[in-house]
Amino acid sequence: MHNETVETLIGAAVIAIAVIFVVYAYRSTGTGDMSGYELTAKLSRVDGLAAGTDVRLAGLKVGTIRSMSLDPSYLIDVRMDIQKGVKVPDDSSLVVTSAGLLSSPYLSIAPGGSDKMLPPGGQIKNTQGAIDMMGLLNKFVNSSSGGSAPSNGSPAPAPAQP
Repeated sequence: MHNETVETLIGAAVIAIAVIFVVYAYRSTGTGDMSGYELTAKLSRVDGLAAGTDVRLAGLKVGTIRSMSLDPSYLIDVRMDIQKGVKVPDDSSLVVTSAGLLSSPYLSIAPGGSDKMLPPGGQIKNTQGAIDMMGLLNKFVNSSSGGSAPSNGSPAPAPAQP
């Protein structure tokens, strides 16, 4: 019986440590509720973005994407939760970007110079959607190399011999 009590206590300690670790990870990664206000934007492309993706201002996480939906004009309506203390000027711009070629994309807010701030529920009007990197790379790879080869597939005529 003494052996079962020790095993039960060790099991309870392991579960308690696991719970503490999960709570610490949840808080330290900023995954929790931002408890702020909502802003919206309309983007033409949102490649790689999803609900929960970071919204950053000057590289610092200030919010997350709450939801995305397609509107009748084929633009993506993005709803973001922004931290309570962060004020966004009404002439700010929003860009889909990433830190590098292999990193995850995020939304970057470039603050404008206006003295008026966006109210809760306000919309960022100046937006730039994601750039289609594979499309750009495909165009670069398939572009002709300066006209050195004929486009019709026939061999180039030999130069005349004097």
